[in-house]
Amino acid sequence: MITFIISVVLLLLGYFVYSKIIEKILGVDPAKATPATTMADGVDYVPMKPWRIFLIQFLNIAGVGPIVGAIMGAQFGTASFLWIVFGCILAGAVHDFIAGFVSLRDKGCSLPEIHGKYLGNGAKQIMRYFTVILMILVGAVFVKTPSTLLFDNYSKDWVITIGDMQITWQIWIWPVIIFVYYMLATMLPIDKLIGRIYPIFGILLLLMAVFVMCAFFFRPEVHLTEVWEGLSNQHPKADTNPIFPMMFVSIACGAISGFHATQSPLMARCMVNEKQARPIFYGAMIAEGIVALIWAAAATYFFHDKADLCAGQSGDAMVGVIANEWFTPVLAVVTVLGVIAAAITSGDTALRSARLIVADIFKIDQKPIWKRFLVALPVFLLAGAILVYTFADADGFQTIWRYFAWANQLLAMVTLWAITVYLTINKKPYIITLLPALFMTMVCSTFIIISDSGFGLPHTLSYILGGAVTLASCVWFFAWKAKKSEKLKEKV
Repeated sequence: MITFIISVVLLLLGYFVYSKIIEKILGVDPAKATPATTMADGVDYVPMKPWRIFLIQFLNIAGVGPIVGAIMGAQFGTASFLWIVFGCILAGAVHDFIAGFVSLRDKGCSLPEIHGKYLGNGAKQIMRYFTVILMILVGAVFVKTPSTLLFDNYSKDWVITIGDMQITWQIWIWPVIIFVYYMLATMLPIDKLIGRIYPIFGILLLLMAVFVMCAFFFRPEVHLTEVWEGLSNQHPKADTNPIFPMMFVSIACGAISGFHATQSPLMARCMVNEKQARPIFYGAMIAEGIVALIWAAAATYFFHDKADLCAGQSGDAMVGVIANEWFTPVLAVVTVLGVIAAAITSGDTALRSARLIVADIFKIDQKPIWKRFLVALPVFLLAGAILVYTFADADGFQTIWRYFAWANQLLAMVTLWAITVYLTINKKPYIITLLPALFMTMVCSTFIIISDSGFGLPHTLSYILGGAVTLASCVWFFAWKAKKSEKLKEKV
């Protein structure tokens, strides 16, 4: 319990202290006009109230990642607490804040455009397609989890009566319903559906986190593991899942996530004052870190004290296990619905981001709704094909999740390098993003080398090669800084 309380306090201090340092470094100017006021189009560039933008940003980024990812990361032990806290404060929230601010200063441009501006046209072209693929993976993954939870916990025994026919409710019905909502949320103006329904989802998500946290204090049998009690690798397959880099990929959204920076431009197009950037971008990430910490603490307790209930359970199924074990039926329903809301409200904006990026690539005007549909249709067909695979293959979800998690962290790494270049060009203290960029380079390169999903090389060799890639990246940066920064500044 001591560790949990200290961790929450540190996260709050990160917002009230460190975020103000970042704000000062960026030179936030409340007098500057924002894209929402200079480029309003009634579809994507729509001025909205700050509290509504915060809720949308929070729900956009707080998908199943800080819940399922935190649960999966908790298998490694209490090292997960340290990664959530320090990763969130020093890397994830900084990543979200600066990427969002750069977009805010540059007409609400999409993330690949930021990559292109600061890492070169080649990076832009690669990251355009890479980011669209990641958004499609997010859309598919974040349909699978709510569908599974809704079916397993509530609708498995439902029977639909049509005349004299009785039809048993099938799991595939939920993905169809969610996909219909996704299509509407992707195509309609952002304030017509997303802007109105998110406050309801936000209440569910916050209630879910409060209920789980209250169990820590009001259930006497619950003993939260302290950080010093489980720093060694607790993973059931520790031999093939070393803490570094596996845990740092498993826990993405609760510490740092490239997906977040794809969502920031959506909100940058709705803000009317640069002073809103710190609470919306940095603040939403801190809120997500607290959610991840709550679920990691709960999962750690279950993995150690309720191991019999956890055997064979996937990360998303563990949500139902925890809720049904700790709460009354009503509170369990609210808790599970909060997780479902988190998943759905990331999936819809992920596919909306994919639409906008594709529209940017092919320069397709998004004011006519038929053109929005034209862009969105292939995106949804691809997401649907991936979703079918996750249901058809027994290990489909775990396979897609691993690739999604790694791609997510790789995107965060590239974004960190882009905003490091941005800070360097503008003669600002780039160390605040350079160190996280180097760390995430080590994580991503080592993971693809060591993991069975990648090359599957021996651990020692993987660490050496990962370190070599990281060192090369560092050398590249300082060589660029010495030779090219002034020239690039003139170009930008």
